[in-house]
Order: sequence, then C-alpha cells, then structure tokens
Amino acid sequence: MATTTAPSPSFPSLPSNDQVHRRERRLSVDDYLAMGRAGILDEDDRVELLNGRLINMTPIGPPHSHSVNALERLLARRLYDKDPAPAHISVQNPIQLSEHSAPEPDLVLYDPEMPRDRHPHPEDIFLVVEVAESSIDYDRTVKAAHYAAAGLPECWLVDLSHERVDVFRQPEDDGYAERHRHRAGDELPISMLPDIKALPVDEIVEG
Repeated sequence: MATTTAPSPSFPSLPSNDQVHRRERRLSVDDYLAMGRAGILDEDDRVELLNGRLINMTPIGPPHSHSVNALERLLARRLYDKDPAPAHISVQNPIQLSEHSAPEPDLVLYDPEMPRDRHPHPEDIFLVVEVAESSIDYDRTVKAAHYAAAGLPECWLVDLSHERVDVFRQPEDDGYAERHRHRAGDELPISMLPDIKALPVDEIVEG
C-alpha cells in the first residue's frame, strides 16, 4: 500500500531586526518602579533602566566601594558645613533622565529644594559621578552619552585602574563638548557649585 508523506508545516519567517525593534515594548520608569513594588525586582537585583531596557550592573568590588565612600565623605565635609547646604548627596540611587531611563549613578549632587515625591530629574542635578574598574568603556561611552543628552551639566568618571578622573561638561545631544582628564595632584572644582572647595584627585581615586 502506497504511503504519502504529509508536507512539513510552514512557519512564517521571523521579522527583520528593524521590525523586531518596532514591535519591542520598552519599559517606562513607572513600569520599572512597579516591578519593584510588586517584588519582581528587589535591592539584590543589580540592574538599572536605560532607554527602556534593564541593564545588568557590574558587581561592586572593594576598591569601588571605598572610592565612593571617600568621595561622599569629601563632599559631605564641604557641603554640610554650610547652612543651608547648597546641594544634597545621593549614593547609588536612581535618577530619572526621561520616561524610559532611570540609571543609578554612584553619586549625585542635587538641589535640596527638589520635590520629595520623585527621584532627581535633570533640572535638579548639579553633578553625576560614575566610579569604574571593569566598566570604564561602558560608562565613558553609553552612560556619559545618556547624561549629556539629558542635559546633565557635569559628569565625572573615576577610573580606578588608571588613578584618574575624566570630567565632562557642556552637554550636547551627541555627548559632552568639553572633556578634561585629571590625575594625582590635580583638584576638581564643581562648575555648578563654584563656592565649594575643589576636591583632590588623590583622595578620590585612593579612597
């Protein structure tokens, strides 16, 4: 008895990358915060929201944490001896750059008059700092570009491996127009807070 083979089912071809991107649903900051409230994300999840996508953050090693703590102490001595303080310090907390971006810089200086019912927005922020060991290239390109596009006036990138600090100012849509590299022996003023004494690079990179 003759047998026949059923034809293989045909499946629709996958859409091109452009089509996939058009159909992709980016997370909003509201979605991101709701995931935290629902317990889908918690403090142990080292992620941040950038351009609608959840990005895994590099684990924090001892040199990184020591540098962040040292910088916080330096800034606290300069800011909180004044009444009122010209800026407040936020360490490893979210800022909201746009509807779809809420990165978590290592340190932020922001306006004390900012509303308390939201995270800092670009107009609230005086300075954003990233401390990096292995993530230096990502912070220098991707994150700094997002900070510039959002209009953050100044960004410091603390490069622990090379014991230097890159300072970015004059934000434009495609990046910062002004870039300077500082090493041991240099001191860093904060452009938006000219009355605050400059910070020694040595104490930032050595912790």
